[in-house]
Amino acid sequence: MFKLRRFLKNYKLQLTIGPLCKLTEAIFELLIPLITADIIDTGVANKDINYVVRQGLLMLLLGILGLGFALVCQKSASVASQGFGTQIRNAMFSHINKLSYNELDKIGTPSLITRMTNDIDRLQLAVAMLIRLVIRAPFLVVGAIIMAVSIDMKMSVIFISASALIALVLFLIMYKSVPFFKKIQKMLDNVSLTSRENLSGNRVIRAFSKQESDGERFNGKNDELANAAVTVGKISALLNPVTYVIVQAAIIAIVWFGACFVDSGELLTGKIIALVNYMTQILLAMIVVSNLVVIFTKAFASAARVNEVFDTKPTVVEKSECNVETDENAPAVEFRNVSFGYADNGYSLKNISFKIERGSTVGIIGGTGAGKSTLVNLIPRFYDAVKGEVFVGGNNVKEYSFHRLRKKMGIVQQNAVLFSGTIKDNLLWGKKNAADNEITKALKISQSYEFVSRMPQKTNTIVTAGGRNLSGGQRQRLTIARALISEPDILILDDSSSALDYATDAALRKALKEETRNMTVITVSQRVAAIRYADKILVLDNGELVGSGSHNELLDNCPIYREICLSQLKEEEIKNK
Repeated sequence: MFKLRRFLKNYKLQLTIGPLCKLTEAIFELLIPLITADIIDTGVANKDINYVVRQGLLMLLLGILGLGFALVCQKSASVASQGFGTQIRNAMFSHINKLSYNELDKIGTPSLITRMTNDIDRLQLAVAMLIRLVIRAPFLVVGAIIMAVSIDMKMSVIFISASALIALVLFLIMYKSVPFFKKIQKMLDNVSLTSRENLSGNRVIRAFSKQESDGERFNGKNDELANAAVTVGKISALLNPVTYVIVQAAIIAIVWFGACFVDSGELLTGKIIALVNYMTQILLAMIVVSNLVVIFTKAFASAARVNEVFDTKPTVVEKSECNVETDENAPAVEFRNVSFGYADNGYSLKNISFKIERGSTVGIIGGTGAGKSTLVNLIPRFYDAVKGEVFVGGNNVKEYSFHRLRKKMGIVQQNAVLFSGTIKDNLLWGKKNAADNEITKALKISQSYEFVSRMPQKTNTIVTAGGRNLSGGQRQRLTIARALISEPDILILDDSSSALDYATDAALRKALKEETRNMTVITVSQRVAAIRYADKILVLDNGELVGSGSHNELLDNCPIYREICLSQLKEEEIKNK
């Protein structure tokens, strides 16, 4: 929690004024029982109506002033807590965008969403309570005991004893319940993960008629969370009745012994009323303290989760912008003895070396899990090689800034992701000031122009989140158009035509070859037909480069490539003519 105090530096005024105003209100509240006692012992006892009215007006004035101070405190708490939460969310969102795929995979999207919403909400509440109640509640307890001592030393023993018992009850209940709050946060992550999987994979769930079993899985996670919440709720539920019993017993003791002191003339009736009021104030303040313990326990658990994100350092670090000169004679892409592995999973790529010349078309093929996507993800530095070096334009990719490196590339990944907005909005991600003719050209090359032109709103057609109102093939073609519109030096197509029929795929490859002559095109595919006419084909198997060359060359000298070809084509079809 203390690590996050830097986000409060702009709210020093609110952090000062708010507690002071609440403290002043608490002082007024402590004066009220004394004025009440004075009214009873002086005004009522002497039947002095004017005195009663004057003191009553004084109580009203204190109440109005207290309300004013409370409103100022509330305003300060709202400004500080909401500003604090907003700054943390902005900082966390910015930090998450600096993390590499490694860190994002490790923490997980559902957990990051929970931390940016639920956890930060709890931190905001803690800041608001810090300003409003952290000083007020303990001050009321201590102040009420001091006031009781000032009224009568012997009666104050009841106050001190009751306060000690209430504090003991608070400690025992908090000791039992605090561990549950930490577990509940982790359970929330599990519920969030299950919900996200259910909603994003709803079509698959329905296709396999798994609604019932998936519902049971969700209910299981939800019930686990509910049971933990109910358990801690049962423990916390003991707080109010136990403290009320202690306080009511204390009030009975005050009235009992106070009556004896009144009979003996040692105390006045008004003082007994004041002591009862102070006991009630202690009860209410102690309950507030218990709630604060719960709030801050949750906040500390949430702060640890938020700090975990901030403490996570990106393994792929951007180098400051420098004058990197591109060597026009160097290969567009070069791998030198590159090895890469995900955490605790061994090497996914092993000692890979190859060159891709400028303007050439390169295909990458291999079985599932061979490392094809991993390989192309090293080019734009989504991951960094564990061993070896990756070069773009004759320079190590680590020498470029992220913006400059990725500006050279148009990347179409396996999952065709579109964002809510219009088709044009999505295409302009590639080039925000693209002219209409550039958009049309990109649509034609990607084989999107035909279906887009049939839509009533053309490129102004609304795309729902994730492009759910479009077919898989349409989404893939639009993501290819988005990459093409920026006219990148290197176009990376990571299995991005898997949803296209063979005729559309062939037309796409033909258009790419004719319209992108100066562009280096890297195509990852499971289909031999998609890469057989490439200038060079790289064959991966179990993370190793087992073949490199043209289609015909690989048929003769790469058994794995020949096996892949025979699994998809007839013997008489596999030779290029």
